[in-house]
Amino acid sequence: MPPRPVHVQLTYPRTRYVAAGPPVGSNRADADVSMQIRVGYELTYTCPQATPMILALNIHGSRAADIVIPDAVHTAPPTPITGYLDSFGNWCTRLVAPSGPIQIFADALVNDSGLPDVVVPAAPLTPVEALPEETLQFLLGSRYCETDVLSPIAWQLFGSIPAGWQRVQAICDFVHNHVQFGYDFARSTKTAWEVYQERAGVCRDFAHLAIALCRCMNIPARYCTGYLGDIGVPASSAPMDFSGWFEAFAGGQWYTFDARHNVPRIGRVLIARGRDAHDVAISTAFGPSTLTRFSVWTWQVDSERTRVA
Repeated sequence: MPPRPVHVQLTYPRTRYVAAGPPVGSNRADADVSMQIRVGYELTYTCPQATPMILALNIHGSRAADIVIPDAVHTAPPTPITGYLDSFGNWCTRLVAPSGPIQIFADALVNDSGLPDVVVPAAPLTPVEALPEETLQFLLGSRYCETDVLSPIAWQLFGSIPAGWQRVQAICDFVHNHVQFGYDFARSTKTAWEVYQERAGVCRDFAHLAIALCRCMNIPARYCTGYLGDIGVPASSAPMDFSGWFEAFAGGQWYTFDARHNVPRIGRVLIARGRDAHDVAISTAFGPSTLTRFSVWTWQVDSERTRVA
């Protein structure tokens, strides 16, 4: 008798310019710490049977020096957990969720420079033949980023725009204006091609379409997920969530771009990177499970560690 197929269930975030600086992902240790950000989450899953799970919820190692209070993963009921680094350098957690409900939570404090996303308009395109080998996989199509069907459209839209930063920014401008944001448009199977056709989606959909278009134009691009609160911008009335953005390789290094907001933002706290959202699902359950509670927080705190409104 052949082995019974494994049911794999992925959970993704629902997702909702400036002087040149250090490479993206650095903790900017040379910059003065101007703020602290409290981040965390509380998730509850219900499983009908003991179910192995992989979680991608820890703050990325590139921000390790900024962590004041670690985001240790806790569970209720207490459950043995182990950690490992995946092939993209993300810190992941393994556990076997017991039958019934399991609460998974963390609460952390992170130092931040308070600087907005770096912008380098003069950053040039790196020719494919000169790209570092580790960037090449981010030129290829992936689960949610179909470069084959989007390539003719990308070259028609952006082929006449100067290569480099200007071309990536033009892609962000296009996606920002082409796609309508709304949680009602979320769908876990939606791809970049479908986002282009439907013209609606959430943060990850904006990122997927921009990533696919960049790759079509021979610009390496990778998906990012993490915390992004309403710091330095008007507060949103929508529930807090994990956020999705992307990084593009230009001028010999990776830079942050955000087609959803399309303005430099303050206080991003990276959790994970990958080819697309499939690589950075917040949880992967190897069996049936139901997410029954989802709460995320991220806000700036003052020196007394009280919330800044």
